[in-house]
Amino acid sequence: MLLSKISVFLVLCYTKFAFEIKYVMFRVSPIRDIINNEIYKKINIMYIVVLFLPLLSFFFVGLFGKYFGRILCRLLAVSCIFVTFLLSLFIFYEIGLSQSVVEIELNNWLILYDNFINFGLLYDSLTCIMLLVISFISFIVHLYSLDYMEHDPYVCRFLCYLSLFTFFMEFLVTADNFIQLFIGWEGVGVCSYLLINFWFTRILANKAALKAMIMNRLADVFFIFAIILILWKFGSLNFFVVFNLVPFFLSDF
Repeated sequence: MLLSKISVFLVLCYTKFAFEIKYVMFRVSPIRDIINNEIYKKINIMYIVVLFLPLLSFFFVGLFGKYFGRILCRLLAVSCIFVTFLLSLFIFYEIGLSQSVVEIELNNWLILYDNFINFGLLYDSLTCIMLLVISFISFIVHLYSLDYMEHDPYVCRFLCYLSLFTFFMEFLVTADNFIQLFIGWEGVGVCSYLLINFWFTRILANKAALKAMIMNRLADVFFIFAIILILWKFGSLNFFVVFNLVPFFLSDF
């Protein structure tokens, strides 16, 4: 029941964005000087696919896992994460080694006072390194789970939670504004609760999951307070805007 509610919520949220790319900003990258426009457009899509592949795995394994069977579920989940890791390697070369920055604005999302909050993706050196680490560790965990959870009747549900966890971690590190960052943080917290409490018939698992959830809620209070202060002080929640304005406000502290 909880899995169905999460699926419906994510569908409603991301249907709004319609995956319409409004603009893509690139700095010079050597690889783009030797490819034609058609391949160039496909590489642009790569930056979106690398984020939503784990989400695709979550939907298919979570909603159709009982029809696919254990073997196909495990194959689908691991394959999606492996492709995500391969794309992360290419992005690491494209951005980390080539010293380029990619910002993709998908669509307008929220309006806070006179500020438009856009749903966008930001890929810089820090992002590509974290994306590579997340996808690699997630792939290793998926492989380990295939053997560790081999005889568990609910292995498809476990892999479903792992895929969703991977998606929210990637969502967090690719955010280009603080609202998106907060949503990624909340998603990671929810997935942590689901994974810790996977064997929900165990009392210790229940207690550990509740303890993790309470600590996350405590951190949320300070997180939201910080977002409100940033919006009040800088008038924007976009990373580029805030970071560029910081030097002008240092004298106030």
